[in-house]
Amino acid sequence: MSDGTIEFNQKKPKNFRNYLKLGITSLIIISLVLIALSSITIVKEGEYKVVRQFGDVIKIHDEPGLKFKLPLIQEVSTLSKKKMVYDVDEKEITTLDKKRMIIDNYAIWSITDPEKMISNARTMMNAEARMGEFIFSIVRTELGKMDFSEIINEEESSRGKLNEEITAKVNEFLKRDNYGIVVNDVRIKRSDLPEANEEAVFTQMITDREKIAQEYLSQGEAAKNRIRAKTDREVKEMLSTARAEAEKIRAEGEQQAAEIYNEAFSKDQEFYQLYRTLESYKKTIDGETTIILPQDSPYANLLLGYFE
Repeated sequence: MSDGTIEFNQKKPKNFRNYLKLGITSLIIISLVLIALSSITIVKEGEYKVVRQFGDVIKIHDEPGLKFKLPLIQEVSTLSKKKMVYDVDEKEITTLDKKRMIIDNYAIWSITDPEKMISNARTMMNAEARMGEFIFSIVRTELGKMDFSEIINEEESSRGKLNEEITAKVNEFLKRDNYGIVVNDVRIKRSDLPEANEEAVFTQMITDREKIAQEYLSQGEAAKNRIRAKTDREVKEMLSTARAEAEKIRAEGEQQAAEIYNEAFSKDQEFYQLYRTLESYKKTIDGETTIILPQDSPYANLLLGYFE
């Protein structure tokens, strides 16, 4: 029985060493796999992979695919290649006529050179901060050249290309300072008034609208007068033309009537004399007419009904 005990104690250290070797081997394999996996970097579409070694940028991957790095020594960070939106903090500006306004903008931007961006701005947050400073400075300058009423009145405003001008000038500053980013668009999304100015602005807006309405009314009245004068002139011309045409037609009719009368009267002289006599009666005899004629006068005979 003592021999069995001795034999058991001899086998135990041997099995333990085998288990220990197996565990160490497994641990080494797992470590190697983890190290191999940590050396692989996947670059996706629409992003940059920035490889740093001891804090310094040594490589930037911008093409999609599998990339490799030194494990434990090199670290990788990601920057977006896509367009991003930066909401600029609202700030107060002063217009040309010394009125105060609160302007709220936003910008669409993207990274074009990540190495320059990291070298000069360090981080995306710093890049956005510098971009926001440039935007506000330019907006303040450009709107400071305009009167308050011109800014709020869209019909009279000269802001048509203001957004494009701001975008171009911001990009000039970013390029000058080598920030490696570009602004695709800058927009003024809101322009509010300090509460103290709202009442004055509403009053001004009402006054402006009343002025515009009065201008429309004046233009309408002037147009009405022009149309009326033109119509009156055309009516007078038409009436004058019609009268002249009527006189012409009347004259032609009288001429034709006279010709007909002459032709008819020339055929029977006695009838003509009778007709003239009767016509003279119409003109000379009325209810108050007194005629003194010799009794043997042909005219008296006709009046008395004596016919030869």
